[in-house]
Amino acid sequence: MQRIYLDYNATTPVRAEVRDAVLPFLNELFGNPSSRHFEGRQVKTKIEAARDQVAKAIGADPERIVFNAGATEGNVTVLRGYQVNYKEKKGRNHIIISAVEHPAIYDTAKKMAGEGYEVTIVPVNGDGDLDLAFLKSAIKETTGLISVMTVNNETGVIYPIKEIAKIAREKGILFHTDAVQAIGKMPFNVKDIDADFVTLSGHKCYAPKGVGALYIKKGKRLDPLLTGGHQENNRRSGTENVVGMVALGKALELATAEMSADRERIGKIRDEFERRVLAEVPHARRNGGEHNRLYTTSNISFRFVEGEAIQLKLDYHGIAVSTGSACSSGTLDPSHVVMAMCNGDEEEAHSSIRFSFGKYSKMEDVGYVVDRIKEVIAQLRSFSPLYDKFMNSQGK
Repeated sequence: MQRIYLDYNATTPVRAEVRDAVLPFLNELFGNPSSRHFEGRQVKTKIEAARDQVAKAIGADPERIVFNAGATEGNVTVLRGYQVNYKEKKGRNHIIISAVEHPAIYDTAKKMAGEGYEVTIVPVNGDGDLDLAFLKSAIKETTGLISVMTVNNETGVIYPIKEIAKIAREKGILFHTDAVQAIGKMPFNVKDIDADFVTLSGHKCYAPKGVGALYIKKGKRLDPLLTGGHQENNRRSGTENVVGMVALGKALELATAEMSADRERIGKIRDEFERRVLAEVPHARRNGGEHNRLYTTSNISFRFVEGEAIQLKLDYHGIAVSTGSACSSGTLDPSHVVMAMCNGDEEEAHSSIRFSFGKYSKMEDVGYVVDRIKEVIAQLRSFSPLYDKFMNSQGK
């Protein structure tokens, strides 16, 4: 059976060009970059070239880039380490995040709330847009960090991070953005945004899993999460993941060069898919506004049926989709992102499916996918007591 992959927000396949770029580092270029002999220096040079590639992709200076194991590590490093920037450390223990952050931010902040930090969660409306008035009113003298993602991983909603960074800067507050779903897919320049910290991850942009990077603005510091070594200019200890670093640099170089063409092609596929689903499947609702979303993502709730059942049925038909963040796939709890958008309606949140498109998505697959969705939804609703109750209430 031919597989149709529509879960690019969870992870992307490694591009052939990226694979080819790292092959030498699995063979002859094996040296430890911390070693001072020729083998080590040879590899160190390649790491710095990769750092330069990552920096160019986000408009940063290379020395501001810290390689790590991925966005989760970067996000937790920021939340756990930001206070080193304040002399009055315990006086800046108030953190502001959005209600739709990735679990790496959302769950870490909730854990910190139980450790003595004060955490304010900014709500969103039905389209997923952030309540900026609420955010501004939540700021206080003790606010030390605001963290709002650039693009939501479940809905594709884009957030006004430049405006939020300005609000934070005017109040002397640090600003961080999780830009995992944005970098390589839309224009992104750290100097234009003026963020203090930015996290990104390789496996969202056709590099391997297990590598990412953290941007730290000049003059800002973070207490490192990992200590015990001098690597990454003493900002992240541990023998370097050379293969991952080289792969990330190459992947971002390619992604930024191809960004405009991808946006045009992939956007047309997503839009046609969404148009057909909303027109042909009764009681389907898009989660996220029509316009303020990244072109890769479509999150749809199918009333009266469980998202997990839809996912399993589509998988049987060769279609890979997600019920939310891949990092939360081990739980049966409804998506906290969709819950925040639908006023806590668990039925609607449980019925949501994320379809995410990427470089290898094809327009010719849309018809097959939509037809299978129609079949699956009709079948599941045929034995749904919720659907029966609804139809009876409509006199049908």
